Amino acid sequence: MRNLVAGTAGHIDHGKTSLVRALTGIETDRLAEEKRRGITIDIGFAHLQMTPQLRVGFIDVPGHERFIKNMLAGVGGIDLVLFVVAADESIKPQTREHFEICRLLGIRHGIVVITKADLVDPEILELVKLEMEEFTAHSFLAGARTVAVSSRTGAGIPELKTAILNLSVEIRPRASDGVPRLPIDRSFSAKGFGTIVTGTLVSGSLQPEAEVQLYPTDRVLRVRGLQVFGKAASTANAGQRTAVNLSGIEPTEIHRGMVLSSPGRFTPVSIVDCSLELLASAKPLKHRAPVHFHAGTAEIEAEVRLFNRQASVRPGSRNWVRFVLREPALLLPGDRFIIRMFSPVTTIGGGHVVDIDAASYRKLGAASERLQVLDSGTAAERVVLLVGESRTGASVKAVASRLALSEEAVRGPVPGIQLLRAEDWLIARTHLAEHRAQLIEQVSRFHQSHPLLPGIPKASLLSPMAVLPELLRSTGELIGEQDIVRLRSHKLVLREDETAARGVIENAFASAGLTVPPLAEVLAQSGIEDKRAKSILQLLLRERRLVKVSNELVFHVEALEGLHRELAQRKGTRISVGEFKDLTGISRKYAIPLLEYADREKWTRRDGDARIVN
Repeated sequence: MRNLVAGTAGHIDHGKTSLVRALTGIETDRLAEEKRRGITIDIGFAHLQMTPQLRVGFIDVPGHERFIKNMLAGVGGIDLVLFVVAADESIKPQTREHFEICRLLGIRHGIVVITKADLVDPEILELVKLEMEEFTAHSFLAGARTVAVSSRTGAGIPELKTAILNLSVEIRPRASDGVPRLPIDRSFSAKGFGTIVTGTLVSGSLQPEAEVQLYPTDRVLRVRGLQVFGKAASTANAGQRTAVNLSGIEPTEIHRGMVLSSPGRFTPVSIVDCSLELLASAKPLKHRAPVHFHAGTAEIEAEVRLFNRQASVRPGSRNWVRFVLREPALLLPGDRFIIRMFSPVTTIGGGHVVDIDAASYRKLGAASERLQVLDSGTAAERVVLLVGESRTGASVKAVASRLALSEEAVRGPVPGIQLLRAEDWLIARTHLAEHRAQLIEQVSRFHQSHPLLPGIPKASLLSPMAVLPELLRSTGELIGEQDIVRLRSHKLVLREDETAARGVIENAFASAGLTVPPLAEVLAQSGIEDKRAKSILQLLLRERRLVKVSNELVFHVEALEGLHRELAQRKGTRISVGEFKDLTGISRKYAIPLLEYADREKWTRRDGDARIVN
């Protein structure tokens, strides 16, 4: 089953809603005010099973200039446009504005529909056809099929259906194997179901019981159920009009412009670098000019930032432009957008997002070169650029989200000459020498500050843990041992008073047997200050001369080995806590921690309140 979404576009009162009703039999004007005034105010929806293999969803958009923002919320996810012009009025202001919006949004397929054909003579109808051919020349509608219809009489409707069917084979299906994204255009409550949101699934797929995040918030919700084109479904795929029943949230908490997608996959952004086409009919766009930024179903106030202290962007030109959004949004590279002025509120341009984690530039040249790579470079070139900009590198997942690529696409083209991939971490090889020097310096400083410790814990290192094996392999000055890193030349050399303290501490526990003294008391009697005494203790623990059985109790290894030999002589027997105390001659204070230690070491195993000796 193929699924396509068609959208209408055109001037008010040119018969878009009547056309959809004639095609599908569905009335898309659902609001009481729409029915009372006889005009479309908000987007409406219908669908038609054209063949057993093709289902088409229709989004009817308002034509009035006051409701262009609603039109923009519906037209962003369509596969083809039914570009409508009335035979009795021909091209009008919103005909032009809707046309520019469709062009700027990158819509590639469409049919020119001349409505109200029954109201004019054949000569006038031919004239309107010629006007539309001239109007659409050199655009995505150049050479498009033109169909004259009458929604009142039904004339031309079968021919329009055939044109849609023929055009459908040219439209590439949307990929359903990517990350799901559903820009929300409606949110409401249905009796017996709760919260419902609708939208056109622009990528990926959704299933009942799946977890989704409501972007730009951090709310994670559960999908209770799905409908596709008005019918219950076990899966919703990209390109389908989808209704999602959500649990754990009220419809008033969800607004048009929010997006459902995979939890934790993306980070909402407030600054985006874009490729902008400013319409020839617009005024020059000035630095810091306020605009309405429309993307997906969202409308956000934004401020224009021009590079290299440009004063303005010339009408009819293409430029790299930064937008600072008043509110964060889920945007990805390649997402199309439209900008409109504040006063008067008219469409002035549009384009596509290039970078969603914008860097700072002082010169346009630097920005232009970089954005050109991100906009039109290969996947490998874009990965190399982004990873190289971070001296610590980045995870495959982060790079994939940043570039709107799959993780497989990021792993695949990584050039080994320029990047190192360690596990799922990427780092530019040009940064490795810097990290090696930094690592050697950090380890050296640690040895100077902690001469009694064997090395610095790996968790304390400044370099990314994933590239540590490569750093250690490529330098002969460092050695990694278990959870530490040390200089190959580092040796523990105790001062005279430290050597004496070591003997005092070890002898205190060795002579105590299993009735050991308090740890703080032993350290206090070592003859050196507390900090160094604790370092000596850690040295003895690492050397396994002493063993820490609990937070408070430390035993000499020979005492524990003697206990192990004593227990081994009773292999297979059951021993209670009382019997253990009698056997060892110690109090419960020592007996319980030692038995728990024996359990951990597999000398014994618990059996109720007693132990079985292994």
